[in-house]
Amino acid sequence: MSLIETQMAAPTAAGAEQPLQGQAAEAAFNLHEAALAYHRARDSDDIGGKIEIHVTKPVGSQDDLSLAYSPGVAVPCLEIERDPELAYQYTAKGNLVAVITNGTAVLGLGNIGALAGKPVMEGKAVLFKRFAGIDAFDIEIDETDPQKLINTIASLHPTFGGINLEDIKAPECFEIERALRARLSIPVFHDDQHGTAIVVAAGLINALRLQGKTLEAATLVCNGAGAAANACLELLVSLGAKKSNIVVCDSKGVIYVGRGAKGDDGEKAAWARDTAARTLADALQGADIFLGLSGPGVVSQDMVRSMAAKPVVFALANPEPEIRPELVMAAAADAITATGRSDYPNQVNNALCFPYLFRAALDVGAPQINEDMKKAAVLALADLAREDAAFSKDKLLPTLLDKRLLQTVSLRVAQAAVSSGSARRPFDAVSYQARLEQLARKLART
Repeated sequence: MSLIETQMAAPTAAGAEQPLQGQAAEAAFNLHEAALAYHRARDSDDIGGKIEIHVTKPVGSQDDLSLAYSPGVAVPCLEIERDPELAYQYTAKGNLVAVITNGTAVLGLGNIGALAGKPVMEGKAVLFKRFAGIDAFDIEIDETDPQKLINTIASLHPTFGGINLEDIKAPECFEIERALRARLSIPVFHDDQHGTAIVVAAGLINALRLQGKTLEAATLVCNGAGAAANACLELLVSLGAKKSNIVVCDSKGVIYVGRGAKGDDGEKAAWARDTAARTLADALQGADIFLGLSGPGVVSQDMVRSMAAKPVVFALANPEPEIRPELVMAAAADAITATGRSDYPNQVNNALCFPYLFRAALDVGAPQINEDMKKAAVLALADLAREDAAFSKDKLLPTLLDKRLLQTVSLRVAQAAVSSGSARRPFDAVSYQARLEQLARKLART
């Protein structure tokens, strides 16, 4: 089933099936046509897709060309051979990120292949450029063998200042990211894992604050045990959540000690609990938080009613959440909800963090995006939301177009890189803030 078909098949209220299905079908058709029109060439001066390359130096004379290419280009080549760090001074490496997929887990579409994932990777490149001024190449690799994929990506690293892994299925994504981080001296970041985790954590911190609860004391049930879920839970624990207060469910039910299901000896083993709960419904009784990173419609209103007072329900399955916000609110009027959708309040969107994380990492020369940098991004996002006059149960996070994101998140992440010993370049907070403000003004004109 396609993304559009999944949206069209969403359950509707009793007695209103036909009108709502008709409206959904019309909306899906309009989206389908608008999306294709947006991506295709509009006229003879346009090209398909969303990105192109611009030249940044003068090339209007023979002298210019002799510097841009032969013979002048040999000079920086020899300088870089002598000192590889000079590549950051004489080439675009320091502002260039690879957005890499093999197409095995694209959006909610699944394994559609590397080429079919290209529009998503181009879209990611657009977000890097629009929000943080970072140039990105989308690279779609037709390879599913993890070791071959690792070797291919590693062999490309001289070109880039950082690598953003995207839409690679679990559990292979864990192995691929770990191997590349160990092997390369540039940031490697699987956004499906860590970008999701950062935005989820920021939203949960603010939701719990509004509910009068704390991360340290809250009980959490996570439905889903894939890449994003694992990263979310690890980051929440590093921020203060107690592992003993977390229950994780997968398609077979609660992951408990001694379950012995296939795959329980991998990443899931870390989350096995000694508990009598066996189903999601069992686990949710009395829980403060539901974190859904699974599939549509798996949570009922009765499950929500069984949760603690003032529950927090982050139903992030896309395009159809584990339970729709209106059903949550009908079951528990004191709840706070979030989804991955833009048509509901509190959208959890990775674009709130990944451009600014990479901006900071590239600028300070960090060899990796470490835990301190991720936590700094979490707290920066949470603080930005609370500083907004609109902060409320329906406004837990900044919006994508919040002009404060670049200056605030990148600065805080850069400072965390410096304080954690990960920065390899000189850093002055005042001058960096001014540089970010100048960049923000430039980007606002585009």
